[in-house]
Amino acid sequence: MSKPVVLIAEELSPATVDALGPDFEIRRANGADRAELLPAIADVDAILVRSATKVDAEAIEAAKNLKVIARAGVGLDNVDVKAATQAGVMVVNAPTSNITSAAELAVGLLLATARNIAPANQALKGGEWKRSKYSGTELLEKTVGIVGLGRIGALVAERLAAFGVELVAYDPYVSAARGAQMGVEMMSLDELLAKSDFITVHLPKTPETAGLIGEEALRKVKPTVRIINAARGGIVDEHALAVALKEGRVAGAGIDVFASEPCTESPLFDFESVVVTPHLGASTAEAQEKAGISVAKSVRLALAGELVPDAVNVKGGAIAEEVRPGIPLAEKLGRIFTGLAGGAASQLDVVVRGEIASQDVKVLELAALKGVFMDVVEEQVSYVNAPVIAADRGVEVQLKTYEESPDYRNLVTVRGTLPDGRKVSVSGTLSGPKHVEKIVEVLGYDIEAFPAEHMAFFRYVDKPGVVGTVGRVLGEAGVNIAGMQVSRDTKGGHALVAMTVDQAIPTPALDNIVQAIGAEWGRTVDLDE
Repeated sequence: MSKPVVLIAEELSPATVDALGPDFEIRRANGADRAELLPAIADVDAILVRSATKVDAEAIEAAKNLKVIARAGVGLDNVDVKAATQAGVMVVNAPTSNITSAAELAVGLLLATARNIAPANQALKGGEWKRSKYSGTELLEKTVGIVGLGRIGALVAERLAAFGVELVAYDPYVSAARGAQMGVEMMSLDELLAKSDFITVHLPKTPETAGLIGEEALRKVKPTVRIINAARGGIVDEHALAVALKEGRVAGAGIDVFASEPCTESPLFDFESVVVTPHLGASTAEAQEKAGISVAKSVRLALAGELVPDAVNVKGGAIAEEVRPGIPLAEKLGRIFTGLAGGAASQLDVVVRGEIASQDVKVLELAALKGVFMDVVEEQVSYVNAPVIAADRGVEVQLKTYEESPDYRNLVTVRGTLPDGRKVSVSGTLSGPKHVEKIVEVLGYDIEAFPAEHMAFFRYVDKPGVVGTVGRVLGEAGVNIAGMQVSRDTKGGHALVAMTVDQAIPTPALDNIVQAIGAEWGRTVDLDE
């Protein structure tokens, strides 16, 4: 029998090939050269890439035998995950390969801004000895604010503690108790902005975090603050930061990522107090080797038909056929749970009821956990690191199974308790031979809704006119309603609106609805990646 063919489309660590082993035919091509890539990919079983090769719908269509796309790194901007999923092609990456490198770069940028290393280096190489001009500041007894206390943020905290700093953090999904275990005081973003001498960002890029450190935030900081972003471009508003630097409201910055990349022109480049690097977070030999070995192992598992923990879309492996269709549903339930909770759960249950409960449903717990954390942590979440992320954040997780299911053939519930005692739950099922996903319970209210790219939920005291008001506000915002359902506990009691919309609801529109209907709260959930 012929060996499976693996195409290495970019320069990877030699350890990558070693990790693949002798069971594959290895081919090479220049993935950045489109004319070379398309014929080269035609009959391969797997392709390994970094960032220069675009594995888009055209490339996937050309690859008739393709089973796995492996990205030796974290980001997947150059891979069309949706097209791959539709074609039944697994996409894998290396979600934890660069976390140490990223954390160390953030610390390096922080030190460089504190001591004016970059401009002093440039001046001296230009023949100028300017000791007094480039006097800096010590870290000892300064306050460092960490925005996002996930795996990378925690590594940064661990390293900076040795400098004798006071560590504070903002992360609504990390409990105060967990922060205290790491020697970090948790606080609101406004408190962190006002208190910090250094601010370092370690959040994922989402609609909620885009521009988080922008004009409004930068008017709340000390004029001596230095801001570091080695996470994702756009979380720090570059224009607003440049204005704040010009006006003396910010003392300096260290920036590794930009809203648009590659970035060779920016108003930030005009300031000596700003250190910039071209997205070097993962650019170490160690990170690249870890990434190559990680995806090579995933390719071996995938082509052997085994479970691939780092798969980001199609789930392979030894999973019962009855269980497999519930995996995407469980992940969506996890994401909806997080959207409804709006903060960290201290305890989380994944409950599986019905016929599938007699099978091994551990994968549904992992899928739910992946969904719970994928929109709130900086690193890519996989089946491997989702339980670790939960443990790191002090979340107690239990999988509960019951073969009895009074109302549905099978039912998956994600429910949890928040530190303030508030309970959140969401349940879903699969309907018919096509396994149509349905949400059937939210916060104890019976509903019947289909998961969609954009969803919204509002809880309020039952009264007339709410549906019309919601429709009017969204219409004025240019948002089209695809479906809406109202459920209530009693007549005149509390009610819940669950709706799907064609576009993401802007924050001002969400706030307007909450105010107009007197809602206790409103939440949006976006499932479009």
